[in-house]
Amino acid sequence: MENISEIKEFNKLFSNYQGIFIRFAHTYIQDKETAEDIVVDSLVYYWENRHTLSSNSNIPAYIMEVVKHKSLNYLRNQRIREDIEQNLWTHMERVRKLKITTLEACDPEELFSSEAQRLIDEALDYLPEKTRMIFIMSRYENKTHKEIADHFGLSTKSIEFHITKALNVLRNRLKDYLPLFILFLN
Repeated sequence: MENISEIKEFNKLFSNYQGIFIRFAHTYIQDKETAEDIVVDSLVYYWENRHTLSSNSNIPAYIMEVVKHKSLNYLRNQRIREDIEQNLWTHMERVRKLKITTLEACDPEELFSSEAQRLIDEALDYLPEKTRMIFIMSRYENKTHKEIADHFGLSTKSIEFHITKALNVLRNRLKDYLPLFILFLN
C-alpha cells in the first residue's frame, strides 16, 4: 500500500510542475493534447520507478528528463511516419504519372482492332479452306457474291451457303465476344 506522504508529495509535485512540463513538451511537440499525454506518461514512469532513484535525486529534473526523452521519441516517430508518408506519396505519384502516360499513349482503336483481328483470325482458322477464302473475299475484299461465284466457278447460292457457314462458325467460336463483333459480322 502506498504511503500517504508519498501520494501527497506526488500530488504537490504534479500541481507545482505539471504546467511547466506541459509547456516544455508543447514547445517542441506543437500539439497540446500530445504534450499533456507525454507529461502524464512521464509522471507515471517516474511513479513506477521512484524507488530506483537515490534519495538525493532532483525529482523535477528527473521528470523533465523523461519528458524530454518521450518528446524526442515522439518527434522521431513523427519524422519516420512523415518519411514513410512522403515515400508512399512519391510512389503513388510515380504510379499516377505512369498511368497518365500510358493512358495518353493508348490508342483504343488500334488496341481493339488488333485484338479483334487476332480473335477473328483464330476463328477463321477453323473453317475449311474454300469457305475461309470465300468469307475473306466477301468481308475483307468487299467482293460481291457474283464476283466470288465467278472466281470459284460456283453459283451465288453456293457462295451464300459458304458465307452463312462461316458466319455460323464465327458466331459460335466468338460467342463470348459477340457484342464486340456484331457490326463486323453483319
